[in-house]
Parts: sequence; structure tokens; C-alpha cells
Amino acid sequence: MAMATGARTRIFSGVKPTGHLTLGNYLGAVRRWAGEDQHRAEALFCVVDLHALTVEHDPARVRRLSRQAATLLLASGLDPELCTVFVQSHVDEHLRLSYLMECTASDGEMRRMIQYKEKAPAERARGGSVRLSLLTYPALMAADILAYGAHEVPVGEDQTQHVELTRDLAVRFNQRYGATFVVPKATQPVVATRVMDLQDPASKMGKSHARTAGIVYLLDEPEVVRKKVLRAVTDAEPDVAYEPERRPGVANLLNVLAGCAGGDPRRLAEEYDSYGALKKDVAEAVVETLRPVRERHAELVAEPSYVDAVLRRGAERARALARPRVDAAFEAVGLLPAG
Repeated sequence: MAMATGARTRIFSGVKPTGHLTLGNYLGAVRRWAGEDQHRAEALFCVVDLHALTVEHDPARVRRLSRQAATLLLASGLDPELCTVFVQSHVDEHLRLSYLMECTASDGEMRRMIQYKEKAPAERARGGSVRLSLLTYPALMAADILAYGAHEVPVGEDQTQHVELTRDLAVRFNQRYGATFVVPKATQPVVATRVMDLQDPASKMGKSHARTAGIVYLLDEPEVVRKKVLRAVTDAEPDVAYEPERRPGVANLLNVLAGCAGGDPRRLAEEYDSYGALKKDVAEAVVETLRPVRERHAELVAEPSYVDAVLRRGAERARALARPRVDAAFEAVGLLPAG
């Protein structure tokens, strides 16, 4: 296989196996990776399983969800002939470079990360202890990106702060030790489908939420999808209108319909005079959008050796890309090169 070389843009993005992938993951990111990013750039897509260890977890579940996530990425259209699909823990350079990033970052920078400020108190409130890795994992995320010389990092708004930290660390490292890393930028599509929880439209449709009634998973059966959509929260006003601030539940349904079937949500609102009709069309649009993903996933599950081979080759490619840059970083900070 011939991978892209030279001046072609390189992108890196990943998915954390802390839950089953959702419609929000698909419409907001994965579909774009398959439809656009893998064609326009030298793209690496990673199951970032090490990030799943920052909180209490079931080892068997992490292993199972990691494989499921990789399989769903392939089922969604990522082509190993066009891009590199791999698992983070299969490439040692992530952990090697992570320590150098911890040595470059400051304690204050880590503690200012929004996700730490939100998750640490929640963990304490549950009576649990906060793992050090929850504080330091932005250094690992920086290593994920910088190891590959990525120019672009497609992320959602909630991860933009981490990419900004990565930029700061790259610039600081380069200034202290010499030009070593590409300074990446976070990218978001001009038009992105932001999918909210169907039962709590003020919250993003998250794969690790405890309450699942408002979350559509990529592997939900069609009848389950229909039931969840038909029970979606709307509001007391009888007309259908696209007013995201005042009527987020209806706006979310219209955004999902636009994301699945195309069109502008404001104009789509004009086509409906009842929530029932809108919900029915949204449900069918979601079912049809996910149908090929579910069908291809079933085929891939029946071919475990194929998935294994893709991940093995992906890790080999990723390692070959990352090792020279990480070795150079080790030498730049003053560590003796290995014999």
C-alpha cells in the first residue's frame, strides 16, 4: 500500500473507548473522517484506550469496547488503504513522549483543564479517589498528536482546550530544545451536526452517560432507535420551530434530521405542523443512516482476523511515523540515545 508523503497535510484524531459509540460521535466526527478527511490528508485515527484508564474501569469492558470502537470505525467507512487505523496502546511512542510532555507542562496548566475541574469533584462526590492520570492525561493527549507531526486535529468544542495546550507545549519544547515538533491546530467543520441527548437537550449525547434513554447508539436495533426518538423531549408549544436557545429539544430533532437526510433545520421546521410527524421522519432517517454501519459491523465481527490484521498494520505504520520524532525529542532533552 502507498501512503501519502511529502507536503500533504497530516491529521490525527481519536475516540476513547469509555462507552458505545453514539449517533453524536458518528454525525459529529466519524462520518466526516470517512467522507472527507481520509481522502484529503494523510490521516491517522486511533482508539485511545490509555485514556480510558484515568477513571475506575472494568478491564474486560475496556478491551471489549476498544475492539468494538475499532470495528465501528471501519464499518463507518474508514479505509485502511487510505488511512491508518490503530490502537494507542499498541504504539509505545505515545507513552514515551507523554513523559516528556509532563516534563514540559506545568502543574497549573494541568489543573486549569476544564475536564479535570469537572471530573475531579464529581469523582470525589462519589466517594472515589482522583487518579493522578486524570490530571496528567492532557500531556498524553499532546503526545498522541505531536508524535505524528500532525498539522490538524479534528475535535469537538470540548477538546479544543486540550489542543491549545498541545500547541503551547510544542512551542515551549521547540524554544527550549530546538525545532522538534509541528505546532498543530484544532479544526472543526464549517457545518457540524451537534447532537444532544434526546431526554436532556442541554447535554451532549455522550457515550459514557449513565442514563441511556436519550442516547442513540450506532448498534441500536431499528426498533430501539425508533422508540428513543419517539420519546424525545420537545416542549409545550404546539408548533414546530427552530429556536435552539428557547426550544432546544425541537431544535435537536431538526438538527438530527438535517444531519441524516440533508437540508437546513430552519427550512425543515416549516415542513411540519406536528411533533409526531417530525419524530417519525427523524426516527426513519436515523435508522436508514445507521443501517449500512450496522450491517458492515456485523460482517466485520464475523471476520475477526481481518480486524486484527488492520490494527496490526496500522500500529506498524504509526510506529514507523512516530519513532524518529520521539527519538529526536529524547535526544533533544539530553537523554543518551539507546545503543
